Amino acid sequence: MNKNRALFFASAVAIVLLISLVIFYFLMRPTLGDLQHMAQFLSITAAVSIIIGYSAYRFNWLRFAPSLRWVLLGSYVIASLLTFLNVWLTARLMFASEHDLLLATVLLLFAGGIAVALGSFFTSALIDRISRLESATRLIENGDLAARADIPGRDEISSLAESFNKMAQQLQAVDQKQKELERLRRDLVAWAGHDLRTPLSSVRLLIEAISDGVVTDPNEIQKYLLQAKKHIDTLSLLVDNLFQISQLDSGGMPLNLELASLSDLISDTLESFSSLAAQKGVKLCGFAEDGVDPVTMDVLWMGRAFNNLVSNAIRYTPKDGEINLTATYDGNHIFVNISDSGEGISPEDIPHVFERFYRGDKSRSRISGGSGLGLAITKGVVEAHHGDITVQSDRRTGTVFTISLPRH
Repeated sequence: MNKNRALFFASAVAIVLLISLVIFYFLMRPTLGDLQHMAQFLSITAAVSIIIGYSAYRFNWLRFAPSLRWVLLGSYVIASLLTFLNVWLTARLMFASEHDLLLATVLLLFAGGIAVALGSFFTSALIDRISRLESATRLIENGDLAARADIPGRDEISSLAESFNKMAQQLQAVDQKQKELERLRRDLVAWAGHDLRTPLSSVRLLIEAISDGVVTDPNEIQKYLLQAKKHIDTLSLLVDNLFQISQLDSGGMPLNLELASLSDLISDTLESFSSLAAQKGVKLCGFAEDGVDPVTMDVLWMGRAFNNLVSNAIRYTPKDGEINLTATYDGNHIFVNISDSGEGISPEDIPHVFERFYRGDKSRSRISGGSGLGLAITKGVVEAHHGDITVQSDRRTGTVFTISLPRH
C-alpha cells in the first residue's frame, strides 16, 4: 500500500510537469533551448516536491503530528512554499525588470497567505465534523448508548457517521435486550418462588398427612391423593411452559411445517376440552369455513397455542357462557378467532396480556392455575409461523383473540 501511494504521488507530479510544459509551449512558442531550460527547471522543482512530500510521509509525519489540523495546515504551507519557489525562481530567470520581480514576489506572498487562510478555514470545518463524531464516540464509551453523530453530507465522514450511528443503534438494541432478559430473569425467580413453591408445599403437606397417619379413612385418603395429583399436574404444566419459553428464547423451536388440516385441529381441540367445558357448564363450539384447508403449520405447536387460548377462555367464562373457535380465510391468509362471553379484560391490561409472567389479577390467576406464560407462548408460536395475534375485549361482551396465519 505504501509503494502504491508513493508511485501515485510521483505519477501525479510527472503528469502535472508534462501538462505544464505543453501549456508553456503552446502559449509562449519558445525556442527549443528555452523549452529545454524550462523542462530542466520544472523537473528540478518537481523532484524537490516529490522528495519533500515522500519524506514527510515516509517518516510518519501523520503519526507524530499533534492533531490533524496541524497536518493539513502544514500541507498547505508546504504547497504554498513550493509554489512560491517555482514561480519566483522562474520570474527571476525570465523577468528583466527588478520592479516586476518585486511585484511578483508580493503577489506570490499574498496568494500563498490567502491559500493558507482558506485552507485553515476548510480545515476547521473538517475538524469540527470529526470532533462531533469523536464526542459521540466518547459518549458511547461512557455508557450513553443513545448518543448519535449528526453529520449531514455525502462525503466519507458522513458515511462514517452513518455507520457509527447504525452501530450505536445496534448496541442500544442489544443493551435493551440484555436489560429485558435480566428483568425476565428476576421475574422468573419471583414467579418460581410464588407459583412453584405453593403446589410443592401442598403436595408435601398432603403426603405427610397420609404417611403420618393423620388421615386414616380410605375415602379421605383418596381425596387427599386426588388433590396431590391436581397439584402435581399443575407443576407439570408449569415445567412444560418453562421448557417451551426456553425454546422460544433460544430460537430453538423445532417447527415441523407441513400441509395439514386446520379443520381437524379445531375439531380435536374442541373434543379435548369438551369434558372440562361441560363440568363448568360452558357451551363450547366451533367450525372451519369451507376452503380453509390445507394450511402450512406445525400441528403440535399450533395445537398448543389453541389449547392455551381455549383453556384461558374456559377459565374465565362463567357458567352458561359460550366459547367459539372458528376459522375463516381471505385470499392467502387464515383467520382463527377464539371468542368467549366471559368477564373480559380491563383496558389497562390489554397491552400487556402477551407479556410473560403478566397477570391482570394475580391472586385470582394463581388460584385458578394460570402461570402467566400461556399467552406469551401462544404469541411465540404464532410469530414462528410468520403470523400475528391480536386481542379485543369488552367487559360486557367478552374477549376475542384473533390469529392471522399465511396459508402457505
